[in-house]
Amino acid sequence: MKIKIIAMLSFTLLMSSPLMASARDLGENMDILAANVSTVMKSDNVDTLKKALANMHEAAMDALKDTPPKLQGQPADGPKMKDYRQGMTNLINQIEQAQALAAKGDVAQVKVVAKQFKQTRDENHAKFR
Repeated sequence: MKIKIIAMLSFTLLMSSPLMASARDLGENMDILAANVSTVMKSDNVDTLKKALANMHEAAMDALKDTPPKLQGQPADGPKMKDYRQGMTNLINQIEQAQALAAKGDVAQVKVVAKQFKQTRDENHAKFR
């Protein structure tokens, strides 16, 4: 009986671990990014901004590890994959800049940086979507 309970608890912990959160595919991560950019642009509440930016950061970090469908079969160290990773790294840096501003409570500047998210998205969608 104790072994069954331990096994069930272990399974439950494994399924709720952070590893499961990173099992999203690229499309799901992009949807998370899009939804949260919208939240950042519309909200003036610092806590809401911080949460949306944290969600974006997590999704962008996960997407960095993935390969866009357009680049499937490309070498991992090839120029197109390096360009994709650089675009994601640029977005991550912008998100981190916005997070630092949100931590200071500077909502207006967060929105200025958030406009850069859209530019980064547009540039990279043109290449990799």
